[in-house]
Amino acid sequence: MDRRHGADAERVALAVPYSHALVERGALCGVQFGPVEKAGDLYQQTSIELRRFMPTHPVAKVRYLVWDLLPAGIQAALLGIGRVRCFAVVAGGLCVGSVAGRAGAASEILLYMNESPPTGKTGKFGLSRRLVPMTGRDPEEHGRTASPLELLFDLTFVVAVGTAAFQFAEMVAEGHAGQAVIAFVLAMFAISIAWISFSWFASAFATDDWLYRAVTMLQMVGVVVFSLGLPAMFHSVEEGGHLELRAMVIGYVVMRIAMVLQWWRAARQSPSFHDVGMANIRWTVIVQAGWIVVAFVHMPISAVFAAFGVLGALEVVLPVLTQGSAGGTPWHPHHVAERYGLFAIIVLGEGVVGTVASSGDLLGGGDGTHWTWNAIAVVIAGVGLTFGMWWMYFLTPFGDILVHRRGRGYLFGYGHIPLFIGVAGAGAGLHVAGLYMEHHAKISGTAVVLALAIPVGLYMLMIYLLHTLLLSTADRFHILLIALTIAVLVTAVLLAAAGVAIAVCLLVVMLAPFVTVIGYETIGHRHQQQMLEELGTQ
Repeated sequence: MDRRHGADAERVALAVPYSHALVERGALCGVQFGPVEKAGDLYQQTSIELRRFMPTHPVAKVRYLVWDLLPAGIQAALLGIGRVRCFAVVAGGLCVGSVAGRAGAASEILLYMNESPPTGKTGKFGLSRRLVPMTGRDPEEHGRTASPLELLFDLTFVVAVGTAAFQFAEMVAEGHAGQAVIAFVLAMFAISIAWISFSWFASAFATDDWLYRAVTMLQMVGVVVFSLGLPAMFHSVEEGGHLELRAMVIGYVVMRIAMVLQWWRAARQSPSFHDVGMANIRWTVIVQAGWIVVAFVHMPISAVFAAFGVLGALEVVLPVLTQGSAGGTPWHPHHVAERYGLFAIIVLGEGVVGTVASSGDLLGGGDGTHWTWNAIAVVIAGVGLTFGMWWMYFLTPFGDILVHRRGRGYLFGYGHIPLFIGVAGAGAGLHVAGLYMEHHAKISGTAVVLALAIPVGLYMLMIYLLHTLLLSTADRFHILLIALTIAVLVTAVLLAAAGVAIAVCLLVVMLAPFVTVIGYETIGHRHQQQMLEELGTQ
């Protein structure tokens, strides 16, 4: 413990999760607190002081809850008139005690921290997940990883991505490739925007208390409603003349309004991010009002697509309008990179789903004993392609890059949208191949291979593009790898056009990501290491 500016600390109990140091120069008049192990005898008093601080009487508990829910302005007014001696928010633990300020008058200290309190026994009427002020997370927090709630949230998007990929595959197999691409891009864009919005907010402000969890559950309900509206939207695009968006928009607006609630809480409880939070609320509400008009007001189809383009552009630039640079909120580079990697794995799961769907009537036959060459080839190609795409994604250490290139967070975040489209499209392409081999498709073999090769190519090009733009360095070796990858995909299409069996063409497409994998593991990793070292010295 260290005294500064003449402040004397008395009867202070200190509890610091993970032994993080506390520094508070405002309410504590310059008193600095060190980690628990440096607090000496004060650590022994922690349990006594915490029992005094945490009341067991229900009425007292309500008082603390009411205080936490009060707007910041009312809290400040109460502090000003002396109804509450002191209230402050700092990071890392919980402190209760008395501190003599410069004027010599002792002030009671009530410090809430941005880490959830222990979830042990809290009394007869206690809450295990008490409300924690949403003050912003530490962007340099050691060991930050995805939470179980975030993983559960991602699983709801499996339904949305899977539904969009299935509808896309069915439309392509019916010969409506153009309409299928439009509907699929619309669906994946909305899915990606909703997921990105939550993930970046969670990285910066997640508290994991009961209110945060409840609002997140509301977002999950919105994802399910959105998914239920996807078939109607795809069907309307296929029929032409109108765009059925009502159910989709209802689910999407539910997701976005839940984010408004989260931003309102952050704006109220974190003075540093009050303006950012209120700006997010204003712009999000404006854009959602636009989506409601597009979905429920009858307009010509051309006007609908024009409005979709404008509103979609606003969704993408919304963070720029509300917080300026990508460093406007305290998001964690490695946590964000991990979240994107996990979502990429979830979307890659569509490749496995597509493999199962494509081999359903081929693998095993009617009695489950008839194995065909086509069935074996589809399984090998599907699993091999998914594995190669997974390997290729994690060759780039996005977390390490974002540590040094925090200002390019927008590029990383929204640059993944076409990447996610490519991954989900590859899974749908495998499904199209299965429909073709089951004689349920109305397209040629060449079109089938294109339905797989194009999204795979999009995915791999986005990997290279993100790598180059984030590092601001081009590697000539990448040009060679891209050329060889394109050559593999073109070869697969030419083989299909020449009448070669689709199963063989699928195996050729499977080789595309392994061009990059082999190139990196043999030569490219040294080039990348040199780029990272140069980035660290800048």
